[in-house]
Amino acid sequence: MIPDEDVERVRDAADIVAIISEHVRLKRVGSVFRGPCPFHQGTNSNFSVMPKGGYTCFVCGEKGNVFTFVQKRLGLTFVEAVKYVGEKAGIEVREISRQREGPDPREPLWEINGTAAEWFREMLWTDERGAAARAYLASRAITREVAEQWEVGFAPRELGLLRAYLHGLGWEDDRLLAAGLLVKREEEEEPRPRFRDRLIFPILDAASHHVGFGGRLMGPGEPKYLNSGESDHFHKGQTLYGLHAAKGAIRREERAILVEGYFDVVRVAAAGIGAVVAPLGTSLTEGQGELLRRNAKTVFIAYDSDGPGQKATFRAADVLLAQGVAVRVVTMPDGDDPDTFVRAHGGEAFEKLIAGALDVFDRKVQLLERGGWFADLQRKRRALDALLPTIRAAQDPLTREMYLARAAEAAGVDRGVLARELDAGASRRSRVSAQSSRPAVRRARSDEGEAMPASAPVGPYKSTVEAASSERDLVRVMLLHRSLADAVIEGVGRLSDDESDRPEWLPDDDDHGRAPAGLRDPAYHALYEALLDADSAMQGGALVTWLADLLEPWVVQLAEDMLGDPGSMASPQVSIDGALRRLRERSMRDRLAELDRLTPLAEGEQKDRLISEKQRLHNELRHMGATGWKGYRRP
Repeated sequence: MIPDEDVERVRDAADIVAIISEHVRLKRVGSVFRGPCPFHQGTNSNFSVMPKGGYTCFVCGEKGNVFTFVQKRLGLTFVEAVKYVGEKAGIEVREISRQREGPDPREPLWEINGTAAEWFREMLWTDERGAAARAYLASRAITREVAEQWEVGFAPRELGLLRAYLHGLGWEDDRLLAAGLLVKREEEEEPRPRFRDRLIFPILDAASHHVGFGGRLMGPGEPKYLNSGESDHFHKGQTLYGLHAAKGAIRREERAILVEGYFDVVRVAAAGIGAVVAPLGTSLTEGQGELLRRNAKTVFIAYDSDGPGQKATFRAADVLLAQGVAVRVVTMPDGDDPDTFVRAHGGEAFEKLIAGALDVFDRKVQLLERGGWFADLQRKRRALDALLPTIRAAQDPLTREMYLARAAEAAGVDRGVLARELDAGASRRSRVSAQSSRPAVRRARSDEGEAMPASAPVGPYKSTVEAASSERDLVRVMLLHRSLADAVIEGVGRLSDDESDRPEWLPDDDDHGRAPAGLRDPAYHALYEALLDADSAMQGGALVTWLADLLEPWVVQLAEDMLGDPGSMASPQVSIDGALRRLRERSMRDRLAELDRLTPLAEGEQKDRLISEKQRLHNELRHMGATGWKGYRRP
């Protein structure tokens, strides 16, 4: 017995054309290969083989996949065929011994989720509680036929309905908690349903097992989207929504269309474009990139064209380029996503957008040129910093060389200088990666509202960010003296004024040790961002409750520690002024480091201006009495 995932891995990696070519003389005809059928001893080219697909004889009707061919041609069992193909593909196939054969331990959880999915559908279509959800789908022009194809359902607000139904079928709370249908907080005695008053999208893995759910609020509230939690049977970063339905089309067409959300997948697929999938959240993971690489040679990214959408697009593109996948960017009209565009204009119009998609690097260059980022030296430096990560990510040597030449041409920089910067940047990133102990902390909800993972530090939190104590002081003021929060926000905003026209996807220059103005420590930044939205009247416990819904528990604990020590801040305004002054010094030092990087790219009067600015900054730091300024190279 061979595990399903190993069979799938061998099928994905197999070169069906090469294997069949050992037995049949094949010749390329367009996008397929043709030859005489080996099963009825044909002499004409009626036997067709599709790369990444299967084979068909148009005379005798024989058809199948790579395993079927090997079984019939060589007289092998299925297990022997998988091992044979695996050896050809360079994949070791593990067989579970007969003594240990039995059902997959995940099967009970798949069954529970499948049963729950059916119950959610019943709630949507036959129960009066689903009336608002039915109206919501109608408002988005999703027909019942389309919704049922994707098993869309509804989770009612009432606490005990799903639990009682599944109890009646023999499943107790421990199973329901393991499946992720119920959740239990430590302070609560009774489990509660994870999904309440939400439209439900069942999530299936590539083998069509029900592994989880995505729930969408139909009205105001946060988080708008909520996925099943991580478990033994559901790993969000290794799952793509819609892949179970799309993989056949993806293999046939040798392309995948990557969209952002559930409705995008449903709408595009309903328009007849089947090769469409979505990550479960806005950030594409390496695991999801690997899934795409196994199935498609080219991925078309069709995210929103606004700032966050562009940022997510280029982040996903770098993940895919690192997997050796060709990446093209579909430019959506302003204000449209695939769902709204296809609803208004239809599938053919969307295919035209796909046909006009640009290579991801050309799209980056296009946006930078339109924004004037190659017009002056400082902006040119930032533009190159935006392009270099994509060049580094490209695994194909020829693609990387073309990207390098294109960047040098667009920026008007010598290719050799840019190549040296590319190599130097890789070395810097390696050193930073080896030395960094910075925890991965962000706001606890993404653009889709899904909780983001973060690792709690061991012991008291110690920041590795320069001037982190000043950032802590500013956050403490916002926590302890809510009336002064606006003063903090205004001061931090002044530090960031020169970034106001920077596209969201442009890097923060971390490769060169320079981060953007403002708060850089991830924990204090997360607290600051959360407090921007907090009611100015919130105090004490109410404020902590607000933060607990947005942030990781250990970050909330930082806030509680600061709230529990109000006496240590003698003068809040003095603390604000001092902290902002130190952050200003930090920004000036960063600017000096940036000038050191810009100077080799400049010449003549331009270089003189840079040297003059360096002198001015050194003088200003000396006047401020800043410490550490002598460590910088003098002009």
